[in-house]
Amino acid sequence: MINKFESSPQQRRVARFGAAAIVALLFLGASAFAQSSYQPPRTKAGHPDLNGIWQTLDTSADWNIEPHDAQAGPVVALGAEFAVQPGLGIVEGGQIPYLSAALDQRKKNFENRLTADPEVKCYMPGVPRATYMPYPFQIVQTPDFIMITYEYSASVRTIFMHDPGPAPSDSWMGWSVGHWDGDTLVVNVTDQNDQTWFDRAGDYHSDELHVVERYTRTGPDTLSYEATITDPKVFSKPWKISLPLYRHIEKNAQLLEYKCVPFAEPVLYGALERKTAKPADQPAANK
Repeated sequence: MINKFESSPQQRRVARFGAAAIVALLFLGASAFAQSSYQPPRTKAGHPDLNGIWQTLDTSADWNIEPHDAQAGPVVALGAEFAVQPGLGIVEGGQIPYLSAALDQRKKNFENRLTADPEVKCYMPGVPRATYMPYPFQIVQTPDFIMITYEYSASVRTIFMHDPGPAPSDSWMGWSVGHWDGDTLVVNVTDQNDQTWFDRAGDYHSDELHVVERYTRTGPDTLSYEATITDPKVFSKPWKISLPLYRHIEKNAQLLEYKCVPFAEPVLYGALERKTAKPADQPAANK
């Protein structure tokens, strides 16, 4: 006979689950409080110090910024060595709000990604893609300018902390103008050309792309990165990506030289490569 004051196995499981959920919520709450109360080191100008070499740990984002399963890579012969790793995605809400007319172009980009992806050609990656490629980048901060140097393709951009006026022309990395919103660096990026992609999956934009970045120190070696993307030619509404960045703390941390142009030349100029005759094919000299 079961004592009515004793709990059943099902009740005990529910109780254990409830206790675990409470502990998890308390942990998340404590973590959020710790981040919100973090006081970052500051420069002489009084702003958070963003200097350092930073990098994402989410290397799947460069494959596809939307959630995706593992799949074969574009070079099947390489097997698992160049396969697409699974990823939870960095797009808030999970899906990019494409206009229906723009989806066909994304499909074409994906089908031709092995040669069409700007990364294959060693073109500068643009913003925000440069942030979550699997390469480190360095932030050098002054009161008037903030320079970001990316290891990939030796790309560089300057963030003007005072209004520099209009951009002289469209460019690969755009025109970046920043300001401080409390302890968050906000950067408006405009005047990018339409040649860069968001990832290897073919996600793209037009020349009307407008990116608003937000960099916030959340810990001694962590940085929160957010970017809001607006492009009325391609997307039905603005959308956002977010991810954490981590500072390299190795004693000899530094950017290394990664000039990828020589690796891209066969893709860019293979059809124009001059064919030279092999010694065996050369005609014999007249005797």
